[in-house]
Amino acid sequence: MRRFNGVRVTALAAVVLGACLTTAPAAQAHDHKPPPGTLGIENCTATACHFDVPPGDYDVTVRLGGDTASSTGISGETRRSLLPETAAAAGQRVTRAFTVNVRTPEGEPTGPDGTPGLDLAIGGSAPALADIRVTPAARHTRQLFLVGDSTVCDQPAAPYTGWGQQLPQFLRKGVAVANYAASGESTVTYLQKPQLWSTVQPLIRPGDLVLIQLAHNDKTTDEVTYRTNLETLVAGVREKGGRPVLVTPIVRRWFDADGTLNNDIALLVNGLGVNHPEVIRSVAAAEDVPLIDLTAKTKALVESLGVEGSKALYLYNEKKDNTHTSAYGATVYAGLVRDALLAQHLVPRGTVRVG
Repeated sequence: MRRFNGVRVTALAAVVLGACLTTAPAAQAHDHKPPPGTLGIENCTATACHFDVPPGDYDVTVRLGGDTASSTGISGETRRSLLPETAAAAGQRVTRAFTVNVRTPEGEPTGPDGTPGLDLAIGGSAPALADIRVTPAARHTRQLFLVGDSTVCDQPAAPYTGWGQQLPQFLRKGVAVANYAASGESTVTYLQKPQLWSTVQPLIRPGDLVLIQLAHNDKTTDEVTYRTNLETLVAGVREKGGRPVLVTPIVRRWFDADGTLNNDIALLVNGLGVNHPEVIRSVAAAEDVPLIDLTAKTKALVESLGVEGSKALYLYNEKKDNTHTSAYGATVYAGLVRDALLAQHLVPRGTVRVG
Protein backbone atom coordinates (compact mmCIF):
# COMPACT_ATOMS: atom_id res chain seq x y z
CA MET A 1 0.00 0.00 0.00
CA ARG A 2 1.32 3.45 -0.94
CA ARG A 3 0.55 6.84 0.58
CA PHE A 4 1.22 10.44 -0.39
CA ASN A 5 0.67 13.14 2.25
CA GLY A 6 -1.48 10.68 4.16
CA VAL A 7 -3.63 9.75 1.14
CA ARG A 8 -4.54 6.09 0.98
CA VAL A 9 -4.16 4.96 -2.61
CA THR A 10 -5.32 1.33 -2.61
CA ALA A 11 -7.55 0.82 -5.69
CA LEU A 12 -10.90 -0.88 -5.19
CA ALA A 13 -11.51 -4.15 -7.01
CA ALA A 14 -14.87 -4.03 -8.79
CA VAL A 15 -15.66 -7.71 -8.37
CA VAL A 16 -13.77 -10.51 -6.65
CA LEU A 17 -14.75 -14.02 -7.78
CA GLY A 18 -15.36 -16.50 -5.03
CA ALA A 19 -15.97 -13.84 -2.39
CA CYS A 20 -17.95 -14.89 0.62
CA LEU A 21 -21.12 -13.12 1.76
CA THR A 22 -21.71 -13.49 5.49
CA THR A 23 -25.23 -12.67 6.58
CA ALA A 24 -25.66 -11.86 10.26
CA PRO A 25 -28.61 -13.37 12.14
CA ALA A 26 -31.73 -11.26 11.83
CA ALA A 27 -31.65 -10.16 15.46
CA GLN A 28 -28.12 -8.84 15.03
CA ALA A 29 -28.47 -7.39 11.53
CA HIS A 30 -31.60 -5.43 12.45
CA ASP A 31 -31.26 -4.34 16.04
CA HIS A 32 -34.02 -1.78 15.55
CA LYS A 33 -36.82 -1.24 13.08
CA PRO A 34 -35.39 0.25 9.88
CA PRO A 35 -36.74 3.56 8.59
CA PRO A 36 -39.56 3.49 6.02
CA GLY A 37 -38.29 2.93 2.50
CA THR A 38 -35.18 1.03 3.63
CA LEU A 39 -33.79 -1.51 1.20
CA GLY A 40 -31.52 -4.25 2.52
CA ILE A 41 -29.30 -7.22 1.92
CA GLU A 42 -32.00 -9.21 0.17
CA ASN A 43 -31.01 -7.15 -2.88
CA CYS A 44 -27.43 -8.50 -2.84
CA THR A 45 -25.43 -11.47 -4.04
CA ALA A 46 -21.92 -12.33 -2.86
CA THR A 47 -20.32 -9.74 -5.14
CA ALA A 48 -22.99 -7.18 -6.05
CA CYS A 49 -26.15 -5.37 -4.96
CA HIS A 50 -28.91 -3.83 -7.06
CA PHE A 51 -31.52 -1.46 -5.67
CA ASP A 52 -34.48 -0.45 -7.82
CA VAL A 53 -34.60 3.24 -6.89
CA PRO A 54 -35.27 6.43 -8.90
CA PRO A 55 -32.59 9.11 -9.45
CA GLY A 56 -31.60 10.99 -6.30
CA ASP A 57 -29.16 10.85 -3.39
CA TYR A 58 -29.11 7.78 -1.13
CA ASP A 59 -27.48 6.99 2.19
CA VAL A 60 -25.83 3.57 2.29
CA THR A 61 -24.89 1.97 5.61
CA VAL A 62 -22.92 -1.28 5.53
CA ARG A 63 -21.79 -3.77 8.15
CA LEU A 64 -18.63 -5.51 7.05
CA GLY A 65 -16.95 -8.65 8.36
CA GLY A 66 -17.32 -12.39 8.71
CA ASP A 67 -16.06 -15.45 10.54
CA THR A 68 -12.58 -14.95 9.09
CA ALA A 69 -10.48 -11.82 8.64
CA SER A 70 -11.81 -9.66 5.80
CA SER A 71 -11.02 -6.58 3.76
CA THR A 72 -13.91 -5.05 1.84
CA GLY A 73 -14.23 -2.11 -0.52
CA ILE A 74 -17.28 -0.89 -2.40
CA SER A 75 -17.61 0.68 -5.80
CA GLY A 76 -20.76 1.49 -7.72
CA GLU A 77 -22.56 2.83 -10.75
CA THR A 78 -19.98 3.73 -13.42
CA ARG A 79 -16.84 2.52 -11.62
CA ARG A 80 -17.08 5.06 -8.79
CA SER A 81 -15.02 4.28 -5.69
CA LEU A 82 -17.45 4.71 -2.81
CA LEU A 83 -15.74 3.08 0.16
CA PRO A 84 -12.01 2.30 0.51
CA GLU A 85 -10.93 -1.15 1.57
CA THR A 86 -11.91 -1.63 5.19
CA ALA A 87 -10.41 -4.38 7.31
CA ALA A 88 -12.27 -6.41 9.92
CA ALA A 89 -10.75 -9.05 12.18
CA ALA A 90 -12.24 -12.54 12.35
CA GLY A 91 -15.66 -12.33 13.97
CA GLN A 92 -15.62 -8.53 13.96
CA ARG A 93 -18.30 -6.31 12.40
CA VAL A 94 -17.39 -2.81 11.17
CA THR A 95 -20.03 -0.24 10.22
CA ARG A 96 -19.44 2.40 7.57
CA ALA A 97 -21.76 4.84 5.77
CA PHE A 98 -21.63 6.98 2.64
CA THR A 99 -23.99 8.88 0.35
CA VAL A 100 -24.23 8.09 -3.35
CA ASN A 101 -25.74 10.06 -6.22
CA VAL A 102 -27.97 8.08 -8.59
CA ARG A 103 -28.63 9.78 -11.93
CA THR A 104 -29.39 9.16 -15.59
CA PRO A 105 -27.02 8.90 -17.40
CA GLU A 106 -25.22 7.27 -14.50
CA GLY A 107 -21.75 8.12 -15.81
CA GLU A 108 -20.76 10.88 -18.20
CA PRO A 109 -23.77 13.14 -18.87
CA THR A 110 -23.16 12.88 -22.63
CA GLY A 111 -22.87 9.07 -22.48
CA PRO A 112 -25.34 6.16 -22.40
CA ASP A 113 -28.01 5.97 -19.70
CA GLY A 114 -26.50 2.91 -18.03
CA THR A 115 -28.47 0.64 -15.70
CA PRO A 116 -31.49 2.12 -13.87
CA GLY A 117 -31.33 2.16 -10.09
CA LEU A 118 -28.33 1.84 -7.78
CA ASP A 119 -25.71 -0.82 -8.47
CA LEU A 120 -22.90 -1.61 -6.03
CA ALA A 121 -19.93 -3.96 -6.45
CA ILE A 122 -18.54 -5.67 -3.34
CA GLY A 123 -14.77 -5.95 -3.78
CA GLY A 124 -11.51 -5.90 -1.90
CA SER A 125 -8.87 -8.50 -1.18
CA ALA A 126 -11.14 -10.56 1.13
CA PRO A 127 -14.68 -9.12 0.91
CA ALA A 128 -17.41 -9.87 3.43
CA LEU A 129 -20.70 -7.97 3.55
CA ALA A 130 -22.77 -8.75 6.63
CA ASP A 131 -25.60 -6.26 6.14
CA ILE A 132 -26.57 -3.20 4.12
CA ARG A 133 -29.26 -0.53 4.33
CA VAL A 134 -30.14 1.98 1.62
CA THR A 135 -32.43 4.92 2.37
CA PRO A 136 -33.22 8.21 0.60
CA ALA A 137 -30.82 10.90 1.79
CA ALA A 138 -32.14 13.79 3.88
CA ARG A 139 -33.00 16.99 2.03
CA HIS A 140 -30.20 18.84 3.81
CA THR A 141 -27.61 16.47 2.31
CA ARG A 142 -24.83 18.52 0.76
CA GLN A 143 -24.29 18.05 -2.97
CA LEU A 144 -20.81 18.42 -4.47
CA PHE A 145 -21.07 18.95 -8.23
CA LEU A 146 -18.12 18.41 -10.56
CA VAL A 147 -17.88 20.36 -13.81
CA GLY A 148 -14.92 19.19 -15.85
CA ASP A 149 -13.34 17.13 -18.61
CA SER A 150 -11.96 13.60 -19.10
CA THR A 151 -9.43 13.98 -16.28
CA VAL A 152 -12.35 14.46 -13.86
CA CYS A 153 -15.24 12.42 -15.24
CA ASP A 154 -16.63 8.97 -14.39
CA GLN A 155 -14.72 7.09 -17.08
CA PRO A 156 -16.74 4.13 -18.43
CA ALA A 157 -13.88 1.71 -19.07
CA ALA A 158 -10.60 0.76 -17.40
CA PRO A 159 -7.80 1.68 -17.24
CA TYR A 160 -9.03 5.28 -17.66
CA THR A 161 -10.11 6.87 -14.36
CA GLY A 162 -10.99 10.48 -13.54
CA TRP A 163 -10.13 11.97 -10.16
CA GLY A 164 -13.83 12.76 -9.68
CA GLN A 165 -14.51 9.04 -9.97
CA GLN A 166 -12.30 8.40 -6.94
CA LEU A 167 -13.39 11.38 -4.83
CA PRO A 168 -16.49 9.75 -3.24
CA GLN A 169 -14.38 7.26 -1.25
CA PHE A 170 -12.93 10.21 0.71
CA LEU A 171 -16.36 11.43 1.81
CA ARG A 172 -18.71 10.08 4.44
CA LYS A 173 -22.48 10.07 4.74
CA GLY A 174 -23.86 13.58 4.23
CA VAL A 175 -22.04 14.60 1.03
CA ALA A 176 -23.05 13.28 -2.40
CA VAL A 177 -20.67 13.71 -5.35
CA ALA A 178 -22.63 14.49 -8.53
CA ASN A 179 -20.02 14.15 -11.26
CA TYR A 180 -21.15 16.01 -14.39
CA ALA A 181 -17.70 16.15 -15.97
CA ALA A 182 -17.53 14.83 -19.54
CA SER A 183 -14.72 13.83 -21.88
CA GLY A 184 -13.61 16.33 -24.48
CA GLU A 185 -15.47 19.32 -23.07
CA SER A 186 -14.17 22.90 -22.97
CA THR A 187 -15.65 25.98 -21.33
CA VAL A 188 -17.29 26.71 -24.70
CA THR A 189 -18.94 23.33 -25.22
CA TYR A 190 -19.88 22.90 -21.56
CA LEU A 191 -21.98 26.05 -21.72
CA GLN A 192 -23.49 25.10 -25.08
CA LYS A 193 -24.59 21.47 -24.66
CA PRO A 194 -28.02 20.92 -23.06
CA GLN A 195 -26.81 17.75 -21.23
CA LEU A 196 -24.18 19.81 -19.42
CA TRP A 197 -24.57 23.28 -17.90
CA SER A 198 -28.29 23.57 -18.75
CA THR A 199 -28.82 20.32 -16.85
CA VAL A 200 -26.48 21.00 -13.92
CA GLN A 201 -27.48 24.55 -13.00
CA PRO A 202 -31.16 23.80 -12.16
CA LEU A 203 -30.01 21.01 -9.80
CA ILE A 204 -27.85 23.31 -7.65
CA ARG A 205 -29.32 24.06 -4.22
CA PRO A 206 -28.28 26.76 -1.77
CA GLY A 207 -25.00 25.77 -0.11
CA ASP A 208 -24.00 23.16 -2.69
CA LEU A 209 -20.38 23.17 -3.84
CA VAL A 210 -19.60 23.26 -7.56
CA LEU A 211 -15.99 22.44 -8.48
CA ILE A 212 -15.07 23.68 -11.97
CA GLN A 213 -12.01 22.31 -13.80
CA LEU A 214 -12.14 23.11 -17.52
CA ALA A 215 -8.99 23.91 -19.51
CA HIS A 216 -7.49 20.89 -21.27
CA ASN A 217 -9.87 21.17 -24.23
CA ASP A 218 -9.88 24.96 -24.59
CA LYS A 219 -7.23 24.61 -27.29
CA THR A 220 -8.70 27.29 -29.56
CA THR A 221 -10.38 29.50 -26.97
CA ASP A 222 -8.97 33.02 -26.79
CA GLU A 223 -8.22 34.50 -23.39
CA VAL A 224 -11.14 36.95 -23.32
CA THR A 225 -13.64 34.21 -24.17
CA TYR A 226 -12.07 31.77 -21.73
CA ARG A 227 -12.22 34.30 -18.90
CA THR A 228 -15.80 35.26 -19.76
CA ASN A 229 -16.88 31.61 -19.79
CA LEU A 230 -15.40 31.01 -16.33
CA GLU A 231 -17.15 34.13 -15.04
CA THR A 232 -20.42 32.90 -16.55
CA LEU A 233 -20.11 29.57 -14.75
CA VAL A 234 -19.28 31.29 -11.46
CA ALA A 235 -22.26 33.65 -11.79
CA GLY A 236 -24.56 30.75 -12.69
CA VAL A 237 -23.60 28.83 -9.56
CA ARG A 238 -24.14 31.87 -7.36
CA GLU A 239 -27.49 32.59 -8.99
CA LYS A 240 -28.75 29.30 -7.53
CA GLY A 241 -27.22 29.94 -4.11
CA GLY A 242 -24.37 27.50 -4.68
CA ARG A 243 -20.69 27.97 -3.87
CA PRO A 244 -18.35 27.89 -6.89
CA VAL A 245 -14.80 26.57 -6.51
CA LEU A 246 -12.34 27.02 -9.38
CA VAL A 247 -9.83 24.22 -9.94
CA THR A 248 -6.73 24.55 -12.11
CA PRO A 249 -6.09 21.51 -14.36
CA ILE A 250 -3.87 18.58 -13.52
CA VAL A 251 -0.49 18.70 -15.27
CA ARG A 252 0.51 16.58 -18.19
CA ARG A 253 3.51 14.36 -17.52
CA TRP A 254 6.09 15.71 -19.98
CA PHE A 255 9.61 16.20 -18.64
CA ASP A 256 12.37 18.44 -19.94
CA ALA A 257 15.94 17.16 -20.19
CA ASP A 258 16.73 18.66 -16.79
CA GLY A 259 14.07 16.52 -15.10
CA THR A 260 11.52 19.31 -14.58
CA LEU A 261 8.05 19.47 -16.04
CA ASN A 262 7.57 21.75 -19.00
CA ASN A 263 4.25 22.79 -17.52
CA ASP A 264 4.09 26.53 -16.92
CA ILE A 265 0.73 26.32 -18.67
CA ALA A 266 -0.01 22.73 -17.60
CA LEU A 267 1.19 21.61 -21.03
CA LEU A 268 -2.08 22.68 -22.61
CA VAL A 269 -1.99 23.01 -26.37
CA ASN A 270 -3.26 26.47 -27.27
CA GLY A 271 -1.91 28.21 -30.35
CA LEU A 272 -3.09 31.53 -28.92
CA GLY A 273 -0.69 31.27 -25.99
CA VAL A 274 -3.37 31.34 -23.28
CA ASN A 275 -2.04 30.44 -19.83
CA HIS A 276 -5.14 28.66 -18.56
CA PRO A 277 -4.06 28.11 -14.93
CA GLU A 278 -3.07 31.76 -14.60
CA VAL A 279 -6.42 32.92 -16.01
CA ILE A 280 -8.23 30.64 -13.55
CA ARG A 281 -6.20 32.07 -10.65
CA SER A 282 -6.97 35.59 -11.84
CA VAL A 283 -10.72 34.96 -12.10
CA ALA A 284 -10.76 33.33 -8.66
CA ALA A 285 -9.07 36.39 -7.14
CA ALA A 286 -11.26 38.90 -8.97
CA GLU A 287 -14.51 37.09 -8.19
CA ASP A 288 -13.54 36.12 -4.63
CA VAL A 289 -13.94 32.43 -5.43
CA PRO A 290 -12.09 29.63 -3.58
CA LEU A 291 -9.26 28.19 -5.66
CA ILE A 292 -7.85 24.66 -5.66
CA ASP A 293 -4.54 24.99 -7.48
CA LEU A 294 -4.36 21.42 -8.71
CA THR A 295 -1.80 22.43 -11.34
CA ALA A 296 0.68 23.44 -8.65
CA LYS A 297 -0.14 20.44 -6.45
CA THR A 298 0.20 17.85 -9.20
CA LYS A 299 3.32 19.55 -10.59
CA ALA A 300 5.03 19.26 -7.20
CA LEU A 301 4.06 15.62 -6.83
CA VAL A 302 5.03 14.53 -10.36
CA GLU A 303 8.41 16.28 -10.16
CA SER A 304 9.09 14.77 -6.74
CA LEU A 305 8.47 11.27 -8.11
CA GLY A 306 10.62 11.89 -11.18
CA VAL A 307 10.49 10.51 -14.70
CA GLU A 308 10.10 6.85 -13.69
CA GLY A 309 8.20 7.14 -10.44
CA SER A 310 5.49 9.35 -11.92
CA LYS A 311 4.58 6.91 -14.70
CA ALA A 312 2.22 4.99 -12.41
CA LEU A 313 0.09 8.09 -11.88
CA TYR A 314 -0.78 8.22 -15.55
CA LEU A 315 -1.52 5.68 -18.26
CA TYR A 316 2.01 5.78 -19.60
CA ASN A 317 2.70 2.09 -19.01
CA GLU A 318 -0.60 0.98 -20.53
CA LYS A 319 -1.21 3.56 -23.28
CA LYS A 320 1.86 5.83 -23.44
CA ASP A 321 -0.66 8.44 -22.22
CA ASN A 322 0.76 11.33 -20.17
CA THR A 323 -2.55 13.16 -19.76
CA HIS A 324 -5.08 10.70 -18.33
CA THR A 325 -4.64 9.11 -14.93
CA SER A 326 -4.64 5.50 -13.82
CA ALA A 327 -6.91 4.40 -10.98
CA TYR A 328 -3.92 4.86 -8.70
CA GLY A 329 -3.15 8.35 -9.99
CA ALA A 330 -6.79 9.41 -9.90
CA THR A 331 -6.99 8.28 -6.28
CA VAL A 332 -3.91 10.28 -5.33
CA TYR A 333 -5.20 13.38 -7.13
CA ALA A 334 -8.65 12.99 -5.55
CA GLY A 335 -6.85 12.92 -2.20
CA LEU A 336 -5.21 16.25 -3.05
CA VAL A 337 -8.66 17.69 -3.76
CA ARG A 338 -9.91 16.25 -0.47
CA ASP A 339 -7.04 17.90 1.37
CA ALA A 340 -7.78 21.27 -0.25
CA LEU A 341 -11.48 21.04 0.61
CA LEU A 342 -10.55 20.43 4.23
CA ALA A 343 -7.85 23.10 4.37
CA GLN A 344 -10.22 25.75 3.04
CA HIS A 345 -13.10 24.59 5.26
CA LEU A 346 -15.30 23.97 2.22
CA VAL A 347 -16.77 20.77 3.67
CA PRO A 348 -17.38 19.83 7.31
CA ARG A 349 -14.49 17.81 8.72
CA GLY A 350 -16.89 15.16 9.99
CA THR A 351 -17.96 14.31 6.41
CA VAL A 352 -14.40 13.61 5.20
CA ARG A 353 -12.33 10.43 5.49
CA VAL A 354 -8.72 11.16 6.40
CA GLY A 355 -5.74 8.90 6.81
